[in-house]
Parts: sequence; structure tokens; C-alpha cells
Amino acid sequence: MRFRGVAAVVAVIASVGAVVAGMAQAAPGSVVLGGSSGLVFDNNSACSLTAIGYDNANRLVGLTAGHCAPTGARLASEGAMEAGAVGVVAYSDNGEGLDYAVLQFDPAKVTPARVVGATTINGIGGQPGPGTTVCSNGRTSGPGCGVVWGTLDESVTINQACSKPGDSGGPVTVGDKLVGMNQGRLTGLAGIGFDLPCATAANPIHSPAFFAPIDIILAAVNATGGVGSGFRTF
Repeated sequence: MRFRGVAAVVAVIASVGAVVAGMAQAAPGSVVLGGSSGLVFDNNSACSLTAIGYDNANRLVGLTAGHCAPTGARLASEGAMEAGAVGVVAYSDNGEGLDYAVLQFDPAKVTPARVVGATTINGIGGQPGPGTTVCSNGRTSGPGCGVVWGTLDESVTINQACSKPGDSGGPVTVGDKLVGMNQGRLTGLAGIGFDLPCATAANPIHSPAFFAPIDIILAAVNATGGVGSGFRTF
């Protein structure tokens, strides 16, 4: 995955696969999910939800990083494991290319939310330029902000927000607009290795993080014409 120090984490919750297999346990609409919610998958990984909304077929869908889980993996809410599986990975590029995955949720088990903790997502924003302050939120680091340094290519924006294992897929926002998907932190560039992990979201002394602009990801999703095409935030 090029220079990427990706931010997925092996789930620390025991027997995740067995819990996720419980498809019939959730009461209708009992699991509330929104941007930055923690997700666990039946491959025993844990990541963060970018955003939740609907596609052009009015399916309840969401996004996360592709390296989190493969196509077909079932998923549960980290905050409501007792509910069992609440969705499935409809498509994943497995961390290759843009590094994204499309999730399809069971609308009988999931209630979408615009606000999760410090993060509010109320629509899609444009790509932030150098000097813009962006904010991220993930299941591991929680909320934090950092300045955009620039881009490595059209799909990689470098910024000084915190990114730890498990934060992958988390939303990157400017105000209440979703502008990107967190995908990890830099561990080297141009043959030079460096890796200074983030201690806390409030401490800016760490290796830069990187995210994919959300408009680039949504263009790729739309091009498939499948689940997630025409995504709009809740």
C-alpha cells in the first residue's frame, strides 16, 4: 500500500466472529451509527465509520477504509456488540487503489445519526487546500484537528491530525461537511523511513496522517453503479 502505515487494528473484543454471526439478535433500529462510530468485522479487525446515508436505490449504506475488511465480511457496532451483525461489506478494494469499502446496513437494525460525539456530518464538502484546518474522529484516538500540509497525489492529502490503529475509515471534516476518509499515518516517504506515533489527539508532535478526499472516493463508488452509488449523507 505504497508508503501507508494503515490504521486498522485487530479487534480486542473476544470472539468477534461469533458475535457478528448473530444476525437475528438486534431489535429494530436499536443500533445508532454515524461518522466515527466504531465497527468490528468478522475478520477480527476494528475500524471507524466514515459516514452513513442512502444510495440512489435508498439502501442504508456507509463507507470505511478498504483495508479494514474484504467484500462479504459481516460487521457489528463496537458499541452494541450484543446486537450481532448489522450489516455487510458490499464492496472492498482490500486496501488497493483508493482504499475504500462500501457497507450495506440492515435498516431494521440500524438508526443513522448525523452527530456522534464531537463530529457532525451534514453534507459533503470540497477538497481542503493547504493551510486548512481539518478535524478527524476515530474509535481509537477520538476527536482532534490538524492543518493540511498538501497532497502527494489526487487521492492522498497529508495533514497533522492524529491517526492510530483503528481510526481507519474515520471521517475528516471541515465544520459539518465531510471532506475525507482517514486512512493512516505516514511511516516514510521518498525512501526515508520515519514513524512517530500519535500519543493523544491533543498532542501535535507526531508523524503526519493522510486521508483520501471524499469526492474522489464517491466518484469511484458512483462509477460502479452498484451498492453505494449516488451516496448522500443522512
